Amino acid sequence: MKGVQFLVAFVLLALASKLVSASDPGPLQDFYVAINDTKDGVFVNGTFCKDPKLGTAEDFFLPGLNVPGNTSNQVGSMVTPANVQQIPGLNTLGISLFRIDYAPYGGLNPPHTYPRATEILVVVEGTLSVSFVTSNTDNRLFNKVLYPGDVFIFPKGMIHFQFNIGSTNAVAFAALSSQNPGVITIANAVFGSDPAINLDVFAKAFELDQNIVKQLQSRFWWDNN
Repeated sequence: MKGVQFLVAFVLLALASKLVSASDPGPLQDFYVAINDTKDGVFVNGTFCKDPKLGTAEDFFLPGLNVPGNTSNQVGSMVTPANVQQIPGLNTLGISLFRIDYAPYGGLNPPHTYPRATEILVVVEGTLSVSFVTSNTDNRLFNKVLYPGDVFIFPKGMIHFQFNIGSTNAVAFAALSSQNPGVITIANAVFGSDPAINLDVFAKAFELDQNIVKQLQSRFWWDNN
């Protein structure tokens, strides 16, 4: 009886593997250019797409990443995206690009995570201290000081950040393995959620007085809203 059960299980697994191998996970045409007009579009991978015969070179083009971002803000950094929102031809291609500018003496791209992408970052100007933290329970910090031409990887889903430790502006470019990686900035998400997370949750999780939690929530809620 056991032998029959094993044979049945083996056949089912074989059939399942055949079905999986027969599927085509890649695009079935050259490209799927995203459009905002839903009237004549077809919904593919989270966006409506135009007829590929109507695609133009402009659908795959974005100027301006040579222009420095404005770092006059609380964290001293500015991220300029080049994802499917700016380049509609990126839809279904699984890649995007960012320019990050950092102010001197402490410009920070604060701790954040990309739930849908691995990031590869290259420094083109300045000196950055970059880090990521592994998942529970190790929570290991991986840190490296980068100079122009240096490259660093931030694995998918890991909390990471970059900090300008130099006296001049810093610039980096990052490529991500998703057309829309879905960034979550940790402090903004936790303290700036709408509606706000219950004070008791923070007081217990972070071992903080509720008055301190209120101050943090008020600051980040204002920033996010």
